[in-house]
Amino acid sequence: MRVAVYPGTFDPITNGHIDIIARSARMFDRVIVALAVNSAKHTLFSEEERFALAAESLQAHANVEVKRCSGLIVEFAAAEGALAIVRGLRAVTDFEYEMQMALMNRKLREEISTIFMMPNERYSYLNSTIIRELSRYDADVKEFVPDCVVRALRAKRGKE
Repeated sequence: MRVAVYPGTFDPITNGHIDIIARSARMFDRVIVALAVNSAKHTLFSEEERFALAAESLQAHANVEVKRCSGLIVEFAAAEGALAIVRGLRAVTDFEYEMQMALMNRKLREEISTIFMMPNERYSYLNSTIIRELSRYDADVKEFVPDCVVRALRAKRGKE
């Protein structure tokens, strides 16, 4: 079975993330969305909320599951029997950091490859930070995130 891991904080999950996940799900038998659990990182949504939003957003993809991950992603991938870690690249600015991480992961576990995927061009500028900022100013984000995330963002602002 070909397994891939797609790691991230997903605070919140966006349509850009879902685009990468959906395309990965066509290439692999199983895709594990590894929700990063990092107590040092301050997120808008709690771990439980991020998990629930990701799971609800991805329920249409039968071969995709969401799991929590703390520690090194390459070790998580190895424990899950993954042969690849999928990473999204939006712009050249993402590449240097992602390349360094991919090379270190290969040094730690040479049997696990990193696959870089570009999102659909309509999501190439999109990230969770932008979504949080837009939402903070009551901008309409429904074009960029699943409906459950729109509702959750409104609830965080006390609008729902």
